[in-house]
Amino acid sequence: MKIIKYIFEAIFCYFLFLIIKIFGLKLGRKITALLFLSVGFLFKSKKIVKKNISYVLGNIPENEVKKIIKFMWKNYAYIFVEYLYLYKFRFNKFSTPHINISGKKILDDLTKSNRQAVFISGHFGNFELMAMELEKHKVNLGAIYRPLNNIFLNPFMVFLRKKYICKNQIEKGKGGAREIIDLMKKNFSIALMVDQRLGESERFPFFKKPAHTTTLPSQLALKFDCDIIPIYLERNEDNTFNMEILNPIKINKTNKSEENKKEITVKINQAIEKMILRNPKQWIWTHDRWK
Repeated sequence: MKIIKYIFEAIFCYFLFLIIKIFGLKLGRKITALLFLSVGFLFKSKKIVKKNISYVLGNIPENEVKKIIKFMWKNYAYIFVEYLYLYKFRFNKFSTPHINISGKKILDDLTKSNRQAVFISGHFGNFELMAMELEKHKVNLGAIYRPLNNIFLNPFMVFLRKKYICKNQIEKGKGGAREIIDLMKKNFSIALMVDQRLGESERFPFFKKPAHTTTLPSQLALKFDCDIIPIYLERNEDNTFNMEILNPIKINKTNKSEENKKEITVKINQAIEKMILRNPKQWIWTHDRWK
């Protein structure tokens, strides 16, 4: 049954991609946004989204909840469309700059010193632009991605990511662990999203509730003695972007590696919390982080 479901999903998505290519980026965004706002919750649970919002923001007015949800679905739609136009973002094919990057000195210092880092972020704005912009700024990079469940769509998405986002794409999970280590031994940096639930991982506080949290960034930082650098990325109303490279997370390395790992992981969760609270509309709320 899953195969049949995946076939129909793939046909629908490829047909939608065709429509988007015909109408172009701007009109494609509008058409797809209308569609996602109408049927988005057929694919993602409205109950999970509202639960997550209440966990993080408490009992805010219903109209505020609706605004957050509406922006989230529009952003989902825009990202979907922008996959087909990643070449424009990669090669700056816009009449005006599509992204403003602050904190470049942190990147400059990193590359000049020939050091590596673990870059972390969450699903904000068009999150795919993070690894792309890092690679464009001469950072030797490997990007960790979660493969799509749909086996008919995933190869196309991996192709786009490798061609336009970051050539070194590492599949999330145990299979990619060796590849990560090999790259870091060659002085590469790693970029990954740390805001999704990982069922096999430990639980750490996230908005004061235990949530499955990857400890990979802390383990890599301790093993390779490198910085963990948070990055925040948001979409503006005109569909340009702001990307902020934040100060590295302070690491107090001692001979107690397990305690070090936990302390760093808690700080990472706190960094993501601050990003979400900066502008709740920017985060994708559909991940069941506290399951």
